[in-house]
Amino acid sequence: MLLTGSEIVLEVLAEQQTTTVFGYPGGNVLSLYDKLRENKKGIRHILTAHEQGAVHAADGYSRAGKGIGVVVATSGPGATNIVTGLATAYADSIPLVAITGSVPTTSVGTDSFQEIDTASLTLAVTKYSFFVKDIKKLAQTMRNAFRIAQSGRPGPVLVDIPHDIQKAVCSFEPAEKVKPEEAEQVEAEQIQQAAALFNQAKRPMIYCGGGVIRSKTAHLVRKLVEKSGAYVAFSMMGISAMELEHSKNLGMAGMYGKMAANQAIAKADVLLAIGTRFSDRGTGNREAFARNAKIIHMDVDEAELGKVIPADIELTGDMKGALEALILLVEEKTIPQWEEEIKTIQTTFAEEEKEGFTPKRILEALRQMTEDTVPVSTDVGQHQMWTSKYYSFRTPGAHLTSGGFGTMGYGMGAAIGASVATKGQSLLVTGDGSFTMNMQEVTTAVRNQIPVTVLVLNNGGLGMIRQLQDCFCDGRRFSTELQFTTDFAALARAMGADGYQVSDMETFEEVYKKTRANQGPTVIDCRIAEKQHALPMIPPNGAVEDRIEEKDIPTSC
Repeated sequence: MLLTGSEIVLEVLAEQQTTTVFGYPGGNVLSLYDKLRENKKGIRHILTAHEQGAVHAADGYSRAGKGIGVVVATSGPGATNIVTGLATAYADSIPLVAITGSVPTTSVGTDSFQEIDTASLTLAVTKYSFFVKDIKKLAQTMRNAFRIAQSGRPGPVLVDIPHDIQKAVCSFEPAEKVKPEEAEQVEAEQIQQAAALFNQAKRPMIYCGGGVIRSKTAHLVRKLVEKSGAYVAFSMMGISAMELEHSKNLGMAGMYGKMAANQAIAKADVLLAIGTRFSDRGTGNREAFARNAKIIHMDVDEAELGKVIPADIELTGDMKGALEALILLVEEKTIPQWEEEIKTIQTTFAEEEKEGFTPKRILEALRQMTEDTVPVSTDVGQHQMWTSKYYSFRTPGAHLTSGGFGTMGYGMGAAIGASVATKGQSLLVTGDGSFTMNMQEVTTAVRNQIPVTVLVLNNGGLGMIRQLQDCFCDGRRFSTELQFTTDFAALARAMGADGYQVSDMETFEEVYKKTRANQGPTVIDCRIAEKQHALPMIPPNGAVEDRIEEKDIPTSC
C-alpha cells in the first residue's frame, strides 16, 4: 500500500505495540502531527510543557513499563532540548526511541530556520543516530531503531526525518514486531571458574548495578544470595532489586551509601559484581575498592569489563543464563563467622536515629503508606541519596532516578511517564532546587489527569552542593542559598493541582493519605530544616576510612 512518510512512522510504531508517545509539535514535524491527529492507529499523544519533560517522560515510561518509550520533537531547539534526556537515558542504559523532524532535504546545509545536524549532535548520547534521506528506507530504519534500542546493553536511538520525507509517498509492507538480538551465552568454563572461586570464599559479597534491573534477574540474585551465604550491596541503579529489610541486604554502597555496605566490600575476599560499570560514585578510590577481594565481573557489555576495576574472572553475555548456571554450581551453605563479622560492622556503622521532621522519618513513613508496585522517581541531590538509603523498594524497577548523568529536573517527567506506563499512581521525591527546573510539567499532569504525587523536601537551597561547600570549602557558601519565597503548594493550586505545605510528621501523614484517592496530581511542600546533610559521606576518590561525618562539618554550617 502507498503511504506517506508520516503514515509509515505511525504504522511501524503500531507494529512495535507503541500505545503512547510524548512530544511537542513544531514546524518540521507538522506532517507527523497531522497524522497523529487522525488517530488511526490508536496511539495516544501526551503533550508536555517542554521537550525535556517529554524525553524524561519517555524514559520513565521505559523504566516502569513493558514497552519502549517514544518521544517526538521538531528540528532545531526542539531537538536540542531533548539532548539532556537522551544523555540521561544513555548513561543509565534505558531503551527509548526519539523521532525528530528536520528541515527538507533540499534545505540541508543552507542554515535554514531551525536547522541543526541532529544526528551528528546526538552521536555521543545515543546508541545510534539515523538521518533518513530516502523514504524507501524509512520503515526499516524505524524498525532498526527499536531493535538496537533493546538489544545487548539497552539505550536510546534517534531517527531524524526531514519534513519532505514525512510528506513523500512510498510503498509500505507490514512486518512483525522486531525482537532484540539474543545475547551470547557465557562460556560454561568461565562460569565453572567463577563458581569454584565463590565456593572457596570465606567472606563473599555480591555487588549489583542497574544491569540486574534491565536484565530482569533480581529474583536470581536473591536465590544466589540465599544459597551461597553471601551478603549483597547495590549501586544506586540496582537498589530496587531487593527489599532493604532482607537480612542479607546491606543497602546502597558508594559515596553516599551505607557505610556498613562499603566496609563489607572492603572486607570481602570474593566480590561478584553483576551488571555494574563501577561508577566512580560507587567505588571511590579504585585502589582501595574491594582491596582484599578476588573479583568476578558479569556484564552484557564487554566494554565495561576491565574498564575501571580489573577482574580476576570476566563473564560476558546473557546474564540470566549465566546466573542460572552459577546458582546450580554454587554450594548451599551458611558462613557463621562472616555473619558475626557483618553484625559487628552493622553495629559499628549504625546511624543515629533523630526525632522531628527528618528526611529519614518522612521516607520511612512514606514507604509504609505506599503500595509496593508504585514507581518512585527522584531528581538529583540530597533527597535522591536519602531516598536511595531509606526507602525500601520491593518491586524491581520501581526506583527511577538519573544515576549516571545526574540530571536535575529529570523526576517530574519520569513520574508522568511511569504513571502512564503502569496506569496508576506514581510518586516523585524531589528537592526545591530540582523541582523548579521542570515544575511546569505539573500542568501536563493536570491536563491529562495523571495521578502523580510530588514530595518536595524543601530545605531552602541547593542542598547537595551546599553540603559540598560545607565539607570542602570550609563552609563558604555561594549561590546555593535559594531563599525562595515561592509557595509551592499555592503554585500547584494555581496550575490546577492540589497543593499542601507541611512541617511535621502528623500533618504529613494526614495529607499523604488524602492524596491516595486523587485522580490528578498533588504537590506536598515539606518544609524541612536546612541543617540536614546526606551523611556519612565518602569524599571523591576516598575510601571508607576517609568518611565524613556530622562532627566533621564546621559548626557554623
